[in-house]
Amino acid sequence: MQREGLYREMRMRRFYEKPSERRRREKAEAIRRYRKLLKKKMERDEL
Repeated sequence: MQREGLYREMRMRRFYEKPSERRRREKAEAIRRYRKLLKKKMERDEL
């Protein structure tokens, strides 16, 4: 269930999130995922 994101979704649905806040959060999450991917890629290329 945790992998599917159910816990996070339940926690997020407790309170209303304005559309502008949602866009900002989703953009930040995308940047975080991209940086994590780059970090893994750099570590793999280093070896």
